[in-house]
Amino acid sequence: MNMLPIAFLAAGVVFLGDYEDALIEAELAALTVHGEIVATGLGEGAVRGSETTINRVEREQANQLMLRLTNPIGIRGRLFAETGEMLGDTRVLRDRSRITSTALPPPDAEPPARTWFTRANDWIDARLRVARSDGEYVDLPDPVARDYPWVEQALRGVNTRTVRRTAEGRLVLSAAVPIQRYKQVLGALMLTHDDRAIAARAPVRLDMFRLSAIALAATILLSLFLASTIARPIQRLARAADQIGHARDGAPRMPDVGARNDEIGELADALRAMTDALWRRIEAIEMFAADVAHELKNPLTSLRSAVEVAARIDDPEKRGRLMAIVLDDVHRLNRLISDISDSSRLDAELMRGEIHAVDIGGLLTSMTEGYNATSAAKAGVRVALDLLGGGPFTAIGHDGRYGQVFRNVVDNALSFSPAGATITIGAMRERERIVVTIDDQGPGIPDANLESIFKRFYSERPSAEQFGKHSGLGLSICRQIVDAYGGSIAAGNRRDADGRVLGARFTIALPAA
Repeated sequence: MNMLPIAFLAAGVVFLGDYEDALIEAELAALTVHGEIVATGLGEGAVRGSETTINRVEREQANQLMLRLTNPIGIRGRLFAETGEMLGDTRVLRDRSRITSTALPPPDAEPPARTWFTRANDWIDARLRVARSDGEYVDLPDPVARDYPWVEQALRGVNTRTVRRTAEGRLVLSAAVPIQRYKQVLGALMLTHDDRAIAARAPVRLDMFRLSAIALAATILLSLFLASTIARPIQRLARAADQIGHARDGAPRMPDVGARNDEIGELADALRAMTDALWRRIEAIEMFAADVAHELKNPLTSLRSAVEVAARIDDPEKRGRLMAIVLDDVHRLNRLISDISDSSRLDAELMRGEIHAVDIGGLLTSMTEGYNATSAAKAGVRVALDLLGGGPFTAIGHDGRYGQVFRNVVDNALSFSPAGATITIGAMRERERIVVTIDDQGPGIPDANLESIFKRFYSERPSAEQFGKHSGLGLSICRQIVDAYGGSIAAGNRRDADGRVLGARFTIALPAA
C-alpha cells in the first residue's frame, strides 16, 4: 500500500508523452505555416509565365529563394516539380555554399556507461516513438514525389503533415505544401525537421524516473521499519494473547514492547492490565470456590452427624434436641447459600445497572427511622443521624446497593452494641466525595483485624451470639459494592484521651454526583 503512490508517480513519469505529443503537434503546425509562407514566396518569385501562358518553376531561382527562406530556422526543404522529380534540397545547397566541420572523439575515448535507468528510459522512448509515428522514414539519395505519399498529396493541392521514424529511432516531422500560381499547382515543397528539441526533454523524464526509484527505495525501507516497529510488536502481543488463552499453570504475562509513548505502547499496557485483572479475577473465583466449599462443609458435617445419631436413639427428648440442631443447620445453610449467591452475582448486576444520582441523605433518614421502629428498638439501641454541612448528599451509584452497604454495617454494629447504646450515623461532603461514618459503642475491633474483617467468611462474633447466625460475607459484600462505584470503606476504633476504645467506626467514602 505504501508503494502504490510511488508506482503511480512512476507510471505518470512514463506517460509524460501527452506533453510531448502537444509539442509535436505545435511543431507540425509551425512547420506547415512556414511551408505556406515559403511556398507563397516561391509562387510569386520563382515562377515564369503569366495568367495566359504556361507557368513553370525556375529551378535555380527557386532553390536560392528556398535556401534563403529556410536557412534562418534551420529546417530542411526539398522542392518537387509537378512531374514528381526533385528540383532541389537545401541540405545539398548548404553543403555547396559552405564547409562544415565536426569534432571527432579521441581514438581511445570510451562511450559513457549506460545504466539500467538509461536503458529503461531509451526503451520507453522507443516505444513512445513507435506509437507516435505514421510509419518509417527513409532518406533516399535521389527521391521522387511518389517516394513520399504526403508530397503526392501536396501535388494534388492539399497541405499534408506527418511524423515518421528513422531506423535509428529518431522522429522526423514533415509538412508538404503545394506551390501555386494562378490556382495552378506547379510543384510541392516538403519541409522536414527532426525531434531534437523535443528529445532534449528526455533527460527530464530520466531524472524523474531516478527520483521515483529513490522514493521507492525510501518507501520500502520505511515500510520495513514500520513493520519492525508496529507489525512485529502487534504479532508478539497476538501470540502472547493466544498463549494466555491456553495457559494452565501460573499467571501469564504480556510481552514488554519497551517504553513506547504511542498506540502500540498503550495497547500493550491495556492488554497487560486486562491480563492482570483477569488473572486476579480467576484467582479470586478459585479462592471463593475453595472458601465456599469449606464453609458449606461445616454445617453439612454437623447436619450429617445429627441425622446419623438421631436414627440410632429412641429417647424422644434427645431426638427433639437433635432435630433442633438439624433445623438450625438447615437455616444456617440457607442463609449461607443466599449470601454466597448474592455475592457471586453482585459484579454482574453492578455492571448491568445504569448508575444515577442517589440521595444519600434521604436514604439514611428513612433507614434510621426504620431501625428505630424495629430491630434497634428490640435490642434497646438507638440509631441517630447527623447530617453535617447541609449537603447536598448525592452520590453516583444505585440506591438499593448503597442501602445494602449501610444496613450491613449497621446490623454489624447492632450485634456488638449493648442495650442502651447509641449508633451514630454521620454524613458530610468533602470536595468530590460523600463521607458516611457509622459509630457504635461496642468493644471495638482488634487492630490486627481492621483489614481482615472485609475478607470473605471472616467472622468474629460476640460471645453471647448464637454460632452460625452470620455467614461472614456481609462486610466483604460492602467492600465489593463500594469498590465497584469507585469509593472506599475502612474500619477503625474510636478512642478517648487515655487511649481506651470507645467503639468501632466504619468510614464509607462515595463519589459525589
